[in-house]
Amino acid sequence: MKLNKIFLATGLFAIALSSCTDLELAPESQYTEDPSTNSGVDPMIVVEAKMSDVYFHLAGTLGRRYMEAQCLASDEFTGLSFDGGYYDSGTYAHQALHCSSPEDASLDWYDGEYGVTSGITKANVILEELGDGASTQMTAPARAMRAYFTWILMDCFGDTPILDHVTKEGEEIVRAPRKEVAEWLESELLDIIPALTEDVTENTYGKPTKWMAEALLIKIYINWAVYTAESVDQYDAATATNPKLDACIELCDDIINSGKFNLGSVDYLHKFSYDNSWKVEDFIYAMPYDAINLQGMQYARPRSFKQLKGMLPNVYGSTEKFTQSFGGNMVVTPEFAKLFCLEGDIRNLCILQGDVYIRDPKTLRPTTEPFMYNGKQVHFTTDITLIKQDNTLDVGNDDNAFQQGAHSIKWFIVPQDYNNGRNQSNDLPIFRFADILLTKAEALTRIGQSGAKDLFNQIRTYAGAPTISAEPTLDEIYDERGREFFDENWRRNDMIRFGHYEDEFFPHYANFPDASFDKRHRIFPIKQSVMDLNPNWVQNPGY
Repeated sequence: MKLNKIFLATGLFAIALSSCTDLELAPESQYTEDPSTNSGVDPMIVVEAKMSDVYFHLAGTLGRRYMEAQCLASDEFTGLSFDGGYYDSGTYAHQALHCSSPEDASLDWYDGEYGVTSGITKANVILEELGDGASTQMTAPARAMRAYFTWILMDCFGDTPILDHVTKEGEEIVRAPRKEVAEWLESELLDIIPALTEDVTENTYGKPTKWMAEALLIKIYINWAVYTAESVDQYDAATATNPKLDACIELCDDIINSGKFNLGSVDYLHKFSYDNSWKVEDFIYAMPYDAINLQGMQYARPRSFKQLKGMLPNVYGSTEKFTQSFGGNMVVTPEFAKLFCLEGDIRNLCILQGDVYIRDPKTLRPTTEPFMYNGKQVHFTTDITLIKQDNTLDVGNDDNAFQQGAHSIKWFIVPQDYNNGRNQSNDLPIFRFADILLTKAEALTRIGQSGAKDLFNQIRTYAGAPTISAEPTLDEIYDERGREFFDENWRRNDMIRFGHYEDEFFPHYANFPDASFDKRHRIFPIKQSVMDLNPNWVQNPGY
């Protein structure tokens, strides 16, 4: 467990509440002038306390359900069941087969108390309280978070409401065309970027900065042809043109030239470990987690060996037993596992395949001690054998079943975290400096300019992988993105842009029951409960 300054938000909020009487402001009132000019207690404390709820609003969503939708819909993972266990009405299998249902639990984060739209509402409430007289510097953090939340909806569900104000009771909410949403996001981000802080410190960790907003705009620009296509199924990676590539490169250069970030201050494995923090200088923007103070991170639960509870010794090398159960139902597809083949590449150690050895909890590297279960060394197969070819993706419920498929160990855990309700203290990077380098390399390659090789080799060098001697192809960049950003929720986004979302990968094979290759399924269906609340909405085509 770790305690960063940002976890003092509860105390900060209490201070803010006690300060409100000094400011003579009712909770629902607006600031009549820029709060930074008020006398007495610095109103920035009040704003910051309220904003903390917005900053960390999606902790639970990003820590589980959003991750399930992104990872399982990509070629990274598939969701197995064990004699029906973890089938869960097909929510995991549906994503893997690209046949999502509006009732799937893995998509249950559009609305509701912890949904994305309620995060937008929280930001809008703060902006309304600040009032029209507030400076851009005051409003920029809330607008940045609102933009990020809106981008999530646009990226995952296509047409999305542009919620730029607090909606009133009875107000009809209209979904704007995806292209208009992308253009609105561009306008918003360009307006607030100059007003956001350039500081990169423990105090700005997990909060919107200039660099976070630029990284988000870079994502929008590199996917511009996807987001502005006439319809989601009309995007063709082979023929699409992107007029925003030069602007994308310019923003990448601004982050690169800032000197605020680097790749190698922390080695690759420790970047994602239980003790990572703001000191990882590759992180531009992250969701900070703590197993006690900011819960919701539960990546290890479905990725770890199903029978790990109570085992000593165990694969994580801990001297304390895990007292909480594991699912073990999210495993790496055979196709994706093959990417981890470069000699000397530290990223190969992010997955467990073949004979499994206990890890050293300090170095995170494998020891020479075999990880044993029922008197035999655990051996995770790369290929997956189903007991029947149907959409349950059932592998049975025995020792053989529990060792089907390669497993991710990227989000390394310790019992003192996990035993607190299966929570973890691994901070989740959302935007990384490594992504900026590879995105610039991709943009340069797409416009036919040189320079991508040096950027590409920066990634290879710090990972300990072989460098390349010629400018990379788009296929090489696509594969490298797979290795570098494995299990970080970007693969689905990359697959669509590079034209690989309709590829075949386990179990998304031609003629496999319920496997869909409908290009309209590049976005998800909207949850039925959300549709019921908005009778004027039409479900996404194809669902």
